[in-house]
Amino acid sequence: MEQVVPVYILSGFLGSGKTTLLQRLLEHFKQQGKRPAVVMNELGEVNLDGLLVEQTVPMAEMLGGCICCSIRGDLSTELATLIKKESPDVVIIEATGAANPLEIVDGVTETSLYQKVELKSLITIVDASHLLGLHRAQQGATYRLMQEQIRCASVLILNKMDQVSNEEAEEVTAVLHKWNAYAEVMPAVRCEIEPEVLLAHAGGILSGGQLEGEEGNIEVGNELAEGEHGGNTHGGGTHHTHDHVMAYTHYFKRPVNSEEFEQFVKELPRDVYRAKGIVTFNDTSSRFLFQFAYREADFMKITPQGEVPDVAVFIGEHFSSGELRSKLLQLEKRTLVRPGTVKRSL
Repeated sequence: MEQVVPVYILSGFLGSGKTTLLQRLLEHFKQQGKRPAVVMNELGEVNLDGLLVEQTVPMAEMLGGCICCSIRGDLSTELATLIKKESPDVVIIEATGAANPLEIVDGVTETSLYQKVELKSLITIVDASHLLGLHRAQQGATYRLMQEQIRCASVLILNKMDQVSNEEAEEVTAVLHKWNAYAEVMPAVRCEIEPEVLLAHAGGILSGGQLEGEEGNIEVGNELAEGEHGGNTHGGGTHHTHDHVMAYTHYFKRPVNSEEFEQFVKELPRDVYRAKGIVTFNDTSSRFLFQFAYREADFMKITPQGEVPDVAVFIGEHFSSGELRSKLLQLEKRTLVRPGTVKRSL
């Protein structure tokens, strides 16, 4: 079976500590015997941060524009080319501080329509004192963009905690919980966080043994089983962090009924903003490309060139991937068994 390549996005403003974290993650993966690769985005024409990455690490550079706007369309192509050429075990994308994270998610998930990749997590690094100043002023484009980067994160690293007082630390932590009640908040100095601990909070996949009738296969997902970490409690509410995601990728193993699938798309939760994919129906001979946006769905007959998987990608804001997974498995006439253990992503 073709290996699914996990992808991690590092988001955060210039100087927040993204490149420091990148270096720590690369070293961790190499110690684990993994082959990591990097996609690095810079607004300028010279990739200065890229000079800090070892030359032995395969890297795709996207220069002269923000990954989510002027050159966003290139991200999917660059990622696919990097994976095909270098066959990495994991890919890390370091985005420019000006990037809107949802647009990056859109670009990454586009790749999964024709190559087996899975967006595991969007990790946002926050400069504690910088956020504190912006929040107290509460104005400007920078403030609004930082809000978006925090709201979209699945893990938040509150960095440079040595530069704020205890009272300020409490204040800025409360801001993070207010803007994003689902993400794990991990305080740090110089991003000194154990990579294993970080990755444990950055998503996992259910092992194939948890699907009836499927042996040796892996069902792709972005969440850990409910209750694996007992949930996080913020403001009196309990949230199972890993079930609420920004993107969920589902690879089909069986055709589905066209009418049932169309009904499923119509009933997608409001928190799902976009969906796209390629699907085979068991009541028609053609394969279809589907797009879903602004509560409207469109289906088009296609004849893909080469081996293209049947896949559906859902993008939104902290929606329950567990619910979507369950419904999709029902459409495929596959049964999800309550897992006893969770297989980590890496």
